[in-house]
Amino acid sequence: MREKRKHPRKQLHPRVKIRLRSGEWVEARCGDISLGGAYLETPHALSFGSSVELAFELPDLDHDAIVPAVVRWTKPGGMGVQFCAMGARETHGLVTLLAGVAARVA
Repeated sequence: MREKRKHPRKQLHPRVKIRLRSGEWVEARCGDISLGGAYLETPHALSFGSSVELAFELPDLDHDAIVPAVVRWTKPGGMGVQFCAMGARETHGLVTLLAGVAARVA
């Protein structure tokens, strides 16, 4: 089967929080991440097409990045999300995070 993703996923596990519909933030485990999205392990998986906000630590930011995303698929125990438009600082932080993983692997 041919891979459809534009951006390769990295096995990286930053601390992630998801804002639920209620407004409550819950912890999740990032299974993998790319410039385009992430797989989040959580018992709080939302339905396909749901808009969510994620909060996670990124290099060079002194606060959690808040990143909008859309749920693209779910399975028991988790969901795949696609990142929406991010600010320049968040994009730079994510690129730096992913480049750091590539540099350690090379």
